[in-house]
Amino acid sequence: MATLGLRHAVLWVSDPEASATFYQEALGLERTSESAGVFLASPASNTDHDLGLFPANERVGGSRNIGIYHTAWEVATINDLIEAKARLQKMGAFVGENNHGSTRSIYCQDPDGIEFEIMWEVPLALLEPDEASNVPLDLEADAARFGGATPGRGATVST
Repeated sequence: MATLGLRHAVLWVSDPEASATFYQEALGLERTSESAGVFLASPASNTDHDLGLFPANERVGGSRNIGIYHTAWEVATINDLIEAKARLQKMGAFVGENNHGSTRSIYCQDPDGIEFEIMWEVPLALLEPDEASNVPLDLEADAARFGGATPGRGATVST
């Protein structure tokens, strides 16, 4: 299983609003949503965000380091995500998971402790308007609901 490529980056920044304004002006990104952070996407993007910006002073553990929080790599199907989770658990690299509503995500760390996400994005046609977000991940239920081989939003594979 190979990933489809880098899907988004999330940064720890000193001022999410100032950074959002900068990336809007510098790259033409548009604000897509806000929660604990600010989310931005290219107008040509078919994802809910290409860049997330979170305040460094609210970082878990209290560290104020400015820099990368994590990168997200997309897989084509839920079956690929299930396979990745099992493989990364065997490697001792798996650190968590989340159902973000529009995406299903596992979180891992490389040998240096740099966090990365592997995600499958729900196709727009299958996304419910009131989809629950930030709830426990149940990949088997999602595979039954959406089909384990159903291509995600960024996939170009066929079923």
